[in-house]
Amino acid sequence: MSFKRLTLICIAVTFLCSFHIATLNIAHSQATITLKYANFPPAPTFPCVQMERWAKEVEKRTNGKVKIQTFPGGTLLPAKNIFDGVISGMADIGNFAMSYQPGRFPISEAVDLPVGFANARVASLVLFDLIEKYNAKEFEKVKLLTLFTCPPANLMTSKPVKSLKDLKGMEIRVAGTSVDVLKNLGGSPIAMPQSDTPEALQKGVVKGNFSSMEVLKDFNYAAYTPYVTLVNLQVVSFAVVMNKDKWNALPADVKKIFDDMRREQALWTGTYVDDHVKEALAWSKQKYKDFQVFELPKSDSAEIPKLMQPIIDGYVKKTNALGLPGDQIIKDINSLKAKYEKVYK
Repeated sequence: MSFKRLTLICIAVTFLCSFHIATLNIAHSQATITLKYANFPPAPTFPCVQMERWAKEVEKRTNGKVKIQTFPGGTLLPAKNIFDGVISGMADIGNFAMSYQPGRFPISEAVDLPVGFANARVASLVLFDLIEKYNAKEFEKVKLLTLFTCPPANLMTSKPVKSLKDLKGMEIRVAGTSVDVLKNLGGSPIAMPQSDTPEALQKGVVKGNFSSMEVLKDFNYAAYTPYVTLVNLQVVSFAVVMNKDKWNALPADVKKIFDDMRREQALWTGTYVDDHVKEALAWSKQKYKDFQVFELPKSDSAEIPKLMQPIIDGYVKKTNALGLPGDQIIKDINSLKAKYEKVYK
């Protein structure tokens, strides 16, 4: 074999090898990133609806570079294990309610106080801005992707409650964080999960439910509680968090997309669930002829902030003892609340 021919063969082999390596590098750079997202409520509920919306938007905005594998209904991790499961890497992303772990999220807990939010949009943006301002250490082990709340809690009862006097001693189902709120209103709180509530209502174990009102349709509570009394009190706060190592491994362009969606997703979720409450109320009125919505007398409405003040004072005292500025956190919440209620009342 001539030297010239050998040289040409070597060049050709070198070219083919270089081309193959380049092709592998391109394929590697375009490889799909798949992330597992754990959630705990049933798929039709709003925390899972926002999850699916976010997953689709991520896939669209990354041109398919990132795919999100969603796990609703506790199928990957149960509610109380989601935060730690994300930290440990059992899930890449997780959505959870901070109130499920009392004392662990002291700044977030302030938004769950009965301060009287107008709707979920306002509460979600207040929560988002509050956590951003304090760069809350409660989330230092994860990457925070978004925050949102459910709509404010109202009374749904089997008998009309037209005043606080009517509520006196009435057995009402509550979630754990609502016990003191209902007690201060004069009701008799009974803590139980949503899943047990329809049967308890049918059997008369409880005479009503104290929560956000999308459940009128989602769980058909309107069939058992045809009377709604508007009090607009506490909300439940949620966070969507990502494993720190998984976040650090993402390409810069993907990180930017995730960051750009943080506040947008908070507002989208608040708007979605507020609209869903309106839909649930309209559906209830159409389906059940005896369905009614009441507003408290002005004297009772004026009394509610006074009844709730001991709960807020207790939070401030507890938070100050942790070395956090409890008084200032409450001032910030009230200031942000006033700001956003001008826009989203």
